[in-house]
Amino acid sequence: MSTLRTNALEGMDAKNSITIVAGAGNITTTNVQEGIAKVWASFDGSSSGFLDSFNCASLTDHGTGDHEVNYSNSMNNDDYAHPFHFGGTAGQGMLRTGGRGVNTGKIGVVGTNGAQDSGQDVTASGVAVFGDLA
Repeated sequence: MSTLRTNALEGMDAKNSITIVAGAGNITTTNVQEGIAKVWASFDGSSSGFLDSFNCASLTDHGTGDHEVNYSNSMNNDDYAHPFHFGGTAGQGMLRTGGRGVNTGKIGVVGTNGAQDSGQDVTASGVAVFGDLA
């Protein structure tokens, strides 16, 4: 098996696109810049810290089920994609960004017990952010 080690890759036709050949002729072109998560975090809503994270400065606990993930490096705008997962305890599963919303430097996430107005700390919480860094 061969190993390729490099500090930089650049496509021939477009700086952010690279053609990847996987297996017997399976060719795909991917936009490397757009295709990777710029922020991700895993946290236990009943504690006040990350289990693991990338590009996250801090986790703010604003009360039961109400958290805010603060980014180390801001996004270019607030139009980015932000999939979540909440789960762990029976009855948990409703997810919303909460009154704190989404902006270039942080995202508010609220775990609930299924009712819009009833916050609940969720033991298995996560968020990922896809978009352009500033």
